[in-house]
Amino acid sequence: MMKYIFLLFIGCLFSCGAQNSLYNNLDEAPIDGGLQMDDYWVWGSSVIKGDDGLYHMYASRWPKMLPFHPGWMVASEIVHATSKTPEGPYQFQDVALGDRGTQYWDGKSCHNPKIVKYKDTYILYYMGSTHPFEAVTESNVSDFDLSSKWCIAARWGKRIGIAISKSPNGPWKRQNAPILEVEPNSYYSFLTSNPSPLIKEDGSVVLLFKGRSYKEDGVSQSDMSIGVATAPRYDGEYTVIGNEPLFSMERFGEVEDPHLWSDDAGYHMIAKDQRGLITGGKGDGLVAHSENGIDWVIDENPRAYTKTVKWNNGKTIKQGQLERPFVFVENGKPTHIFFATMDGPGGFSNGTKTWNMVIPLKK
Repeated sequence: MMKYIFLLFIGCLFSCGAQNSLYNNLDEAPIDGGLQMDDYWVWGSSVIKGDDGLYHMYASRWPKMLPFHPGWMVASEIVHATSKTPEGPYQFQDVALGDRGTQYWDGKSCHNPKIVKYKDTYILYYMGSTHPFEAVTESNVSDFDLSSKWCIAARWGKRIGIAISKSPNGPWKRQNAPILEVEPNSYYSFLTSNPSPLIKEDGSVVLLFKGRSYKEDGVSQSDMSIGVATAPRYDGEYTVIGNEPLFSMERFGEVEDPHLWSDDAGYHMIAKDQRGLITGGKGDGLVAHSENGIDWVIDENPRAYTKTVKWNNGKTIKQGQLERPFVFVENGKPTHIFFATMDGPGGFSNGTKTWNMVIPLKK
């Protein structure tokens, strides 16, 4: 079994000195950047530059008629938007992946997109789920919460899949089965979610994912864990590496929303430190590096960002939520970090607006 190498030590190969290169180089966030949509909660973006010279964003949205959480479990769809610049603003173009019927594993919710390209093929990784019940509408939304029938079924059904296309504009061909199923008696026995792929030059894939397991009572679920799987190619068989997660409450701390990328300096990961056990700040970002995408070194100074954002209108605001970090790379260099964000004092039930924002990195 491959041994995971997580070292917190002085003299890290990639981050000697003070703060890491991301934290030191966050610029002002454009107030009109990213993607906003009236009447929808918007969340979690992923961006790629197309051969047409446009920047293509894929993001999750669901109607504001539903509560933010857990509305995404039963009604999220992945939309496609474009911009002439990485900052945006991005303009809605179409629904890339939407409702396709209860009978499909991803029939009722498509969420957390990550777009990558290998040779001439675009691959959209995402979380999908379904449920067998009537739609949630204004007439029955008062019955909708985490303990409702819709969420019990939809949460249990969360799995990771892919859709492929020869164009960033689609059409997208979905698979009839997930690429990463659950495994009994594992740290991902209950669900798999939040995929983050890295496709190497030879076409092989490293995939980080979120898992939850059943507790001993066989009903309730564990805290979040982050695991790693590999595949010989994007449409090949995905195999989870090892029996232990990379991150968990018992192993370094609970982490969510990992994102992998590669640039001229190697392989990198950014993620949300859910409880602040690694960075010292609850919800702050952490950064780590790897030579192979499997074994990781956390930075000596791991904090990559905080929820306090400096905007280009002169205001500095602590965002209610700042999640789903996505590092955009162009010409071998990281140039922007995208985030899902929410207004308000914090907490999913306390916000009135969400959008996908972007912070340029200083050159």
